[in-house]
Amino acid sequence: MKLKPLSDRVVLKMVEAEETTKGGIILTGSAKEKPEVAEVVAVGPGGMVDGNQVEMTVKVGDKVITSKYSGTEVKIDGEELTVVRQSDILAIVE
Repeated sequence: MKLKPLSDRVVLKMVEAEETTKGGIILTGSAKEKPEVAEVVAVGPGGMVDGNQVEMTVKVGDKVITSKYSGTEVKIDGEELTVVRQSDILAIVE
């Protein structure tokens, strides 16, 4: 099954947080924070959103930083994805 976002929506796949800290401490699953860096999997067409023309600036394959608790989480074919509005994306990681 493939997810095709509408309007100004973007589908993201979260990138796993590192398992160890810089000091070498191994983190357990409960100690890790929700990752904020994600990879763009699909991008909607943009268009008119709330009376304003929206041009999509992210593309598939971009690594982005999102707000910590933004978007809607969905599970498709066993893969956890997050659907967010483009405005919930804070930056593109280069």
